[in-house]
Amino acid sequence: MPKTSTESMNVTTLTSQPATTAPKDAPKNTATIFNPAKPNLAQEQSQADVSQANSNQPYHHKANHNQNRSIAQSSDAMSATANAPVSAAPKIGFVSLGCPKALVDSERIITELSRDGYQVANDYSGADLVVVNTCGFIESAVQESLDAIGEAISKNGKVIVTGCLGKEADKIREMHPAVLAVTGAHAYDEVITAVAQHVPKPNRNLDASYDPKIDLINEAGIKLTPSHYAYLKISEGCNHRCTFCIIPSLRGDLVSRPIDSVMNEALALKNAGVKELLIISQDTSAYGLDLKYKTSFWNGMPLKSKFYDLCQALNDLGIWVRLHYVYPYPHVDKVVELMGEKKLLPYLDIPFQHASHRILKAMKRPAHSENTLARIKAWRDICPDIVIRSTFVVGFPGETEEDFQCLLDWLVEARLDRVGAFTYSEVEGAVANDLPDHVPEAVKQSRYERLMAIQQEISAQKLQEKVGKTLMVLVDEIDREENIAICRSYADAPEIDGHVYVDEITAQVKVGQFLTVTIDDASEYDLFASYRGLRNSYLKPI
Repeated sequence: MPKTSTESMNVTTLTSQPATTAPKDAPKNTATIFNPAKPNLAQEQSQADVSQANSNQPYHHKANHNQNRSIAQSSDAMSATANAPVSAAPKIGFVSLGCPKALVDSERIITELSRDGYQVANDYSGADLVVVNTCGFIESAVQESLDAIGEAISKNGKVIVTGCLGKEADKIREMHPAVLAVTGAHAYDEVITAVAQHVPKPNRNLDASYDPKIDLINEAGIKLTPSHYAYLKISEGCNHRCTFCIIPSLRGDLVSRPIDSVMNEALALKNAGVKELLIISQDTSAYGLDLKYKTSFWNGMPLKSKFYDLCQALNDLGIWVRLHYVYPYPHVDKVVELMGEKKLLPYLDIPFQHASHRILKAMKRPAHSENTLARIKAWRDICPDIVIRSTFVVGFPGETEEDFQCLLDWLVEARLDRVGAFTYSEVEGAVANDLPDHVPEAVKQSRYERLMAIQQEISAQKLQEKVGKTLMVLVDEIDREENIAICRSYADAPEIDGHVYVDEITAQVKVGQFLTVTIDDASEYDLFASYRGLRNSYLKPI
């Protein structure tokens, strides 16, 4: 088997996953959209991540999922069924840039347009209008979004802009005055209204090719991920004011979804065949704070809109549940206890960002005074199999060699499983831009390389410890020519973590199935395994 480490792969994933077919006579629950913009190395970030925007240094563990989607695979994306008839309904093209939160926004817009009878175009020439969902977190992402808008205008002419960059409507219109409308992030109704204004909603009564099964699209809506996993956004916005971050100005303060709404979508996704839910927000462990933990009723039971209660309810669904963007608050300890039941995956994505208390305070990180090493030790005592991934910023303004050495020492002791590191870069509007003692670029890069060298060794050691063990893995792709299944274990989030490459699979192995494998070898970031058989149960991932 070729042992190709994902460390050498391109740092951005810009083509979509292939669309999958829904069960017979059911609406399609996956879709792809197009992204004709040329990629660059900058990564779309979460509220807690800063990009190494101008570096050619490759890295594997990205700070966030980059969920840009490609134009080439979207000819039937918004069709209500796998075999929908050719329709005269107007077609809308989509360019979606950025992180999973933006991807979920695109999913919701596409779902609502689909319910209104629109279809998705597979290229510019076939689109009656193009919607560009932009990113505005870092300067390189802003430029990518502006380029995508320009390309859509030049190749189609009718363009609506939405997403985080929509906050800068004047900047967009100054560069691209031909845009028809500009909305901000998660402005679903505004986008739907703007589309209908420029491309009137199809009249179903006059459309002989209208397929009534479009009305069967369930609460989960149309998803842009493969059918076996899906992102579930539980809240929007953030109450923190980290000095390097502008998310609150782009997406506002924390707004949590009521727990019954979240659970209805989660159950609909499970019933649609989703095997793994990836829980996302700007601050997952703050879920429900703005609602004052209001009680709702779901499935006949009272549930509080609270992080632990949500995790407990998701745990009871009996499918993989993976938590992202979790702050290390004390109440996370109780959630780690649930992970011991091996349904809520023993995996935490926590953006620690640094270890020096002085730098964390300058960043205005909410956990700057926490003893995070003690917290990690406590989690491992509760759940020995827990996997922790994180991101770190090097070269933050004022960072001294002593501060950086503190981070390296912390990393050696913490022995995290997955780590992404980024050199600090200015973000327009961020408070940190005005801090004194900015670190020279050469020093930033040197520190980045030193940190990643240490973490690469830690990762290699930790993966080597898995050799000889039996794991359950989820199949993401299949290479029939090489007879290899490209899979993930409970320790691997899609698109940002490593893979498990499984040899000599049988013809019965399909994407979205669980396999039992034995680990034969390991590289710095990936595992290599032998196939042992299909798994009927996916309740215990290890």
